[in-house]
Parts: sequence; structure tokens; C-alpha cells
Amino acid sequence: MLRVLSQALLSIVFILSALPVSADSTRVGDLVIDSPWARASIGMSRPAAAYMTIRNEGTVSDALLAVSTPLSGMAEVHATSTKNGVMSMGPAGPVEIQGGGNVLLAPGGLHIMMMKLKKALIKGKTVEITLSFKRSGKITVTAPIYGPGATRPG
Repeated sequence: MLRVLSQALLSIVFILSALPVSADSTRVGDLVIDSPWARASIGMSRPAAAYMTIRNEGTVSDALLAVSTPLSGMAEVHATSTKNGVMSMGPAGPVEIQGGGNVLLAPGGLHIMMMKLKKALIKGKTVEITLSFKRSGKITVTAPIYGPGATRPG
């Protein structure tokens, strides 16, 4: 029993250490957008990515339907998957956030892909991202931009 508890505690510590550490939050109704951040782009010919945690503190589910940013001509929530040892990504479609639940957008999983860049995302600057939800409407967050190889904020 002690071994199971110590493994569970270690798992919790590992998961929490992987979450973004920024204290920035934006609340609209029951939804809280925590710690948005983005990676710098490599020029304008390559897409850029953004990440955050979306928490639903209510009891009713909501869904992230679309994303946009003035810095790109096309932005989508993408999912990363691995099949036969090959990693790929593509549009995730609507992302449901259960009441009382959360969705983590992080490197290697769900993320916001910003394509057809109008301007490069530059380390040290910020990017505004508008999230469109089924129930909560539009929420705009400001995400700091970190280096192109960043795996978490900072």
C-alpha cells in the first residue's frame, strides 16, 4: 500500500511539474484560461504554436470551437498523435471541457497551431489569441512568447 501511495504521489508531482508555472489567468464565467504562452516562430514560413490550460469551474460542459490571432491567417487547435512510430498532427475539431474539468494544451499534445503567419513571433514579445467557446463566447488572452525550442514557459 505504501508503495502504491508513493508512486501516486510521485506521479502527481511529475504532472504538476510539467504544467506551466506562470500565474497569468483570464476568467470569463466558469472558464479560466491559465498560463498562456507561445513559442517564437522560425521566420514567417514555419507555423508557431501556443499552449495553455483551460479550466471549467462550472458544472456544465463547454467546447472550444475555434481560435484566432491577428498574427496568423489561420489558427487551429491541433492534436498530436503517434501511429506505427510516426508522430503526426492535425486539426482536433471542437475540444470539450467537462464541467469541473480541464484541458491542457501542451507540447506533444493538444496545442494551438498558428499558420500563414503575417508577422514572426519574436521571443520577448506577446501574441493575442482569441478562443471561441460554444457557451462562453469569445475570450482573448495575451501570451508571452518564449524561445522557438521552449518546452514550457520561462
